[in-house]
Amino acid sequence: MKHVLGVIGGSGIYEIPGVSVIEEHAIETPFGAPSDRVVRARLGEAELLFLPRHGRGHKTPPHKINYRANIAALKLLGATAVVSLSAVGSMKEEIVPGHVVVVDQFIDLTKRRVSTFFDDDVAAHVGFGDPVCEHLAKALVVAARRAGGTVHVGGTYVCMEGPQFSTRAESLVYRSWGVSVIGMTAMPEAKLAREAELPYATLALATDYDCWHESEEDVSVAAVVAVLQANAQLAQRTVLELAKALPDPAQSTASSALAHALLTQPAAITPEARARLGFLLDRYLK
Repeated sequence: MKHVLGVIGGSGIYEIPGVSVIEEHAIETPFGAPSDRVVRARLGEAELLFLPRHGRGHKTPPHKINYRANIAALKLLGATAVVSLSAVGSMKEEIVPGHVVVVDQFIDLTKRRVSTFFDDDVAAHVGFGDPVCEHLAKALVVAARRAGGTVHVGGTYVCMEGPQFSTRAESLVYRSWGVSVIGMTAMPEAKLAREAELPYATLALATDYDCWHESEEDVSVAAVVAVLQANAQLAQRTVLELAKALPDPAQSTASSALAHALLTQPAAITPEARARLGFLLDRYLK
């Protein structure tokens, strides 16, 4: 089986030394267009699909991203695993801006985002107790360390709606939950990746201490951008290292997440639903 790594991140993430761009795909999915064209590239023996989450030029805010189209586009183009590169605020003193966290849990506080492919005509309930693929996460930890990053292994990412940053009261509540980082983009991305049977892991790049930190300035766009620029090269090096040692996606429980998740009887699935969801369900409806 050919392994194809989908990478969701910043608009210039594919500008890695040694990466050969093969083509760009302007793809339309059953759920609309993704954030931007998907760049197919080769790095040594590895094939990669790069998708700028906010579009080139960072045009789309977190709450307006078409997450379903993004994951569907990667699946339709042959991705076998997805790594998300995500800027976050640190919720722990020891996670210093510039450090990275390979999280293993999420708390979803988003409010207005469609979080499933199965919201019309077909009912399916995938398991999501362990939302991150352990094999992909372990490989990501090794890759980030080889790239020179200070890596924190495990932790919870709380995903807020945005686009505003937290109030101080909210930030202190999240701290009391013991979360590691806060961001605006992991949800519903991770949920949709599970429904698409794609092993998923997040490299959370800490850009600031959220406004809970009394001795640091409150988070600002200027401060975030400064650290983001420093983290961009680390993220690129991490992708380079990960591409050299991708785990077999068949090891992941995500690869068969729909096997026992479908409740709707096949005979009750309309031709329209089959056409819309065929990229997910064809293997189970034949």
